[in-house]
Amino acid sequence: MSDTALALRPRAARGSGVRIARFLAGRFALSLVTLWLLSMIVFALGQLLPGDIGRAILGPLADARAVAALDHQLGVDRPVLVQYAQWIGRFVHGDMGVSYAYRSPVAPFVGEALLRSAKLGALAFVIVVPLAISAGVWAALHAGRWLDRAIMIVGLSATVVPEFVSSITLILVFGIWLRWLPSEAGYPDDAGAFTALSHLILPALPLVFVFFGYIARMARAGTVEALDADYTRTAVLKGLPRRVVIVRHVLPNALMPTITVSATQLGYMVGGLVVVETLFHYQGIGSLIFNAATAKDFPMLEAGVLTVGVIYMLANLVADALIVALDPRLRLGGAA
Repeated sequence: MSDTALALRPRAARGSGVRIARFLAGRFALSLVTLWLLSMIVFALGQLLPGDIGRAILGPLADARAVAALDHQLGVDRPVLVQYAQWIGRFVHGDMGVSYAYRSPVAPFVGEALLRSAKLGALAFVIVVPLAISAGVWAALHAGRWLDRAIMIVGLSATVVPEFVSSITLILVFGIWLRWLPSEAGYPDDAGAFTALSHLILPALPLVFVFFGYIARMARAGTVEALDADYTRTAVLKGLPRRVVIVRHVLPNALMPTITVSATQLGYMVGGLVVVETLFHYQGIGSLIFNAATAKDFPMLEAGVLTVGVIYMLANLVADALIVALDPRLRLGGAA
């Protein structure tokens, strides 16, 4: 290699690094804007919920003057823009406010609920992603055959069944009739890993059913497209073994859209568990948001929803970073 080529290589690497940094910085800035819009929507919807805060806390028989005094103490009688500015300012600095229902800081409740939901979501994610990707790739390698059709039909059938239907069915079959697994997801804090797993496996299955079809179809479509690409034909013409072609050339390109979908579903698994957590009596973030909305506990509701938004943002940023790592086009100049 000439001296000129050696001198240009570090410069090209630095240029590629700058482009990647700009690409990720742009995605991060877009995520921040999305979170800001989400905060305004959540706050506005909280204001539109019917009922008076003081009346909801003190009860329907409370004196009107006591209700007005409590509203003034909580600050809910101030202008809406002032309330939003104070709330979002505190949230940015890590202060989620004080719960109207519990009269204590919101952050510990959100943290504990988020940890519980993360355990349930992580279990479902660990089960469904390898299973769905393997099924999608296997279906693509047998495209047009009975195995391909069977995998896609099973995935589509599992996806269209709502969570409450599959949850109730699983509770009836495995929790009540067969008594193989506990019908409630809650378990003692001092429970061992096996006990915790036995309580979480049943509520994790409805999430697996819902996301299996999405991820499997994305993996199949990406694999079929990669198998028909020019670089795959070139690798085959070079005489590379089929296994090497699939592992080195097909899968890295085929799984990029699947990574994005999987990261988005990770955010949903943690934050969109209201139905599953309610049916299985699990005190996670979804159950927390539902109870806060029912009790008109706005600080708890807004903090819970915005926390879920942050999870979505982080999940998508991780997906972007993985795509950059897997896609040489972005590393070598497509990130601008």
